[in-house]
Amino acid sequence: MKKRKVVIIGAGLGGVSAAITLAQDPENDITLLERNNHLGGKLNVTEKEGFTFDLGPSIFTMPFVFEKLFSLHGKKMEDYFTLEAVRPHWRNFFEDGTVIDLEKDIQLMKNPPSSLNDVDLKDLENFLNYSKKLYEFSDQVYFKNQSESLMDVMRYWNPLTIPNRSDYLHSMDEGVRKRIKNPYMIDILNFFIKYVGSSPYDAPAILNLLPYVQWEFDLWYVKGGLGNLGKGLTRFVKELGIAVRTGTDITEIQKAEGKITHVISSDGVNYPVDLLISNMEVIPFYEKVSKEPAVKIKKYKERFGPACSGFALHLGVDRKYEQLRHHNFFFAKEGKKHFDYIFHEHRLSDDPTIYLVAPMKTDPSQGPEGCELIKILPHIPVVDPECPFTEEEYSNYRNHVLNKLERMGLTDLRKHIITEELWIPETIQETYLSNQGAIYGVVSDKKKNKGFKTPKKSEFYSNLYFVGGSVNPGGGMPMAVLSGQQVYEQIPRNMK
Repeated sequence: MKKRKVVIIGAGLGGVSAAITLAQDPENDITLLERNNHLGGKLNVTEKEGFTFDLGPSIFTMPFVFEKLFSLHGKKMEDYFTLEAVRPHWRNFFEDGTVIDLEKDIQLMKNPPSSLNDVDLKDLENFLNYSKKLYEFSDQVYFKNQSESLMDVMRYWNPLTIPNRSDYLHSMDEGVRKRIKNPYMIDILNFFIKYVGSSPYDAPAILNLLPYVQWEFDLWYVKGGLGNLGKGLTRFVKELGIAVRTGTDITEIQKAEGKITHVISSDGVNYPVDLLISNMEVIPFYEKVSKEPAVKIKKYKERFGPACSGFALHLGVDRKYEQLRHHNFFFAKEGKKHFDYIFHEHRLSDDPTIYLVAPMKTDPSQGPEGCELIKILPHIPVVDPECPFTEEEYSNYRNHVLNKLERMGLTDLRKHIITEELWIPETIQETYLSNQGAIYGVVSDKKKNKGFKTPKKSEFYSNLYFVGGSVNPGGGMPMAVLSGQQVYEQIPRNMK
């Protein structure tokens, strides 16, 4: 029997997940093409001066999604990489000196340095019950039934109950403020939006499921660094006999009768296609590979625009900062202003909220003894092709970020920097061909898309599917992996 030629463009987590999942069907002859020299997409690593910098994701959640990849083939995830729970989940710093630790056991959040009281914890428990209901709704309609639009949701759920079960009428911020009075906890819970790179003031309230996901399924670190997740998946892909071609950039396609018949790499190699899966984001694929007319993709740009990008500053410093934990947030004085700058004004703030990772708190092997590895990641706007930020603007922004951290307790940080690695939106765009340098795929916006991403099935080509953060169920590592698993389930329904 002739095998089906399956070509997957892009070996990010969505593409790797799709390859592993499709490999359970022996009729699939799978070729995985990746323009960079490693598998795992943004699971990228560099080493400098004895420091090992994870250049991409830093938080691992929902391990059961990853476990399924291995169990499909009778394997165990722990044979490929090892997880370690992070405690506390993260530490939150505020300008007035307030510090609050997010603990797996929320009762511990009454202990120093946190300053929460019984009323605050009661509110948090109430909020997590609300968050759980949102997750249960999402698990049914987005994860299990793979709804790609509001019309899909109504196929599986009584339309009269949707507004209540999904908190459909409210934004994420409104859902938080309705249940939380403590102003610090409002900022903290709003910033769970970091998982999808959007604004809690624009995103639908359904995304308030994110705190429940973290508390229920815990927050993890991959021992040896998140790069070991990519290495483990690479080993597994090779064991399955999946053909892998790195350093391969796809630049054009051949098509006939509404199908893609071949994809062609920049070095002229022609790959025949029965089924094409793109881990390259939807809009860049249509623009750069299939080269659709602008009028055809106009609606995608209007409805499924990019999530935010980041100013990723990786530092090796020759001292320790004892007040840090593995994950840390240094909050802006005005949270809404921070998000407005990113999503509405396209400006670099002089007072951003900063996510800071100090992985040597959990794993001292990531740098020299007596030192600290610090990853600084404030969210910033994506690349604006009409008015990009200048080198001077980025330099000034770096100073604002370091000034803020030094002001909030990282004394003389600049003086202790041994080495650094900076990634800006242009770096991200060039390396991963992401839409305008977005980190998290498509933005979640209540008015534009109600939190839905692009459907996985192409409307232009009957044998083209997409995976990754630009399609449903959304951004972040677990959702990218889940998209690859879901594609396998969709294909038989659409390719008979």
